[in-house]
Amino acid sequence: MPYVIDMSTLKKEGEFGSKEWGEACAAAAVKILEAADLPEDFEWAFTECYTHPPARLMQGGREKAGYYIMVKDGKITGGDGEPEEALAIRGFHIRARWAAICNQSGAFYGREGGRKRGEGQRALLAAIEQYVGRKNPYGEEQPSEMYWPDTVSIPLMAGSEEGNGLHNIAAAMQVQSPEFVDLPVTEMLVPIFEEMTEEQKKDFLKLLAVEM
Repeated sequence: MPYVIDMSTLKKEGEFGSKEWGEACAAAAVKILEAADLPEDFEWAFTECYTHPPARLMQGGREKAGYYIMVKDGKITGGDGEPEEALAIRGFHIRARWAAICNQSGAFYGREGGRKRGEGQRALLAAIEQYVGRKNPYGEEQPSEMYWPDTVSIPLMAGSEEGNGLHNIAAAMQVQSPEFVDLPVTEMLVPIFEEMTEEQKKDFLKLLAVEM
């Protein structure tokens, strides 16, 4: 079955959270939703904002690392940032520390891989909680309750078991960030905190903006 985005045509656009990469992800999502023939009166928005990103991703006066998709007044738009207009619309709004999800966002997976990624992320959090001696040291407060209806989730996730779907499209366009090159990681590219050297642990906590 041909999908809206042909994976073989994608190229590396930039690091996770970079302007180039985010704009390319948004453009792909807009193309998918335009082909989905959404109801005329349907309204929905998606924002992903990555906090504490490396300074190199914020050059040129960029205010937020992230991208958005907005379905409003029969129009589908998307691009760089986390606009207030998009946040004001019921949808799927996420905030996460850049280092907490950067590397594993480059992994390709279907449902089973998604489960493994989640497992790895929970293990990472548990190991860091134990190391710093407190609960949830890098959790971000979410802007609103998640709203991910079939109207958009079905087209955006179409083909994810075959390597398509928005998260795999995004992964295909992601360039690995230098901070993760030497870190021990799971099959789903989640950093393994217990296997890091003491120096790597300290550097990784700094990257997460976790105070010791």
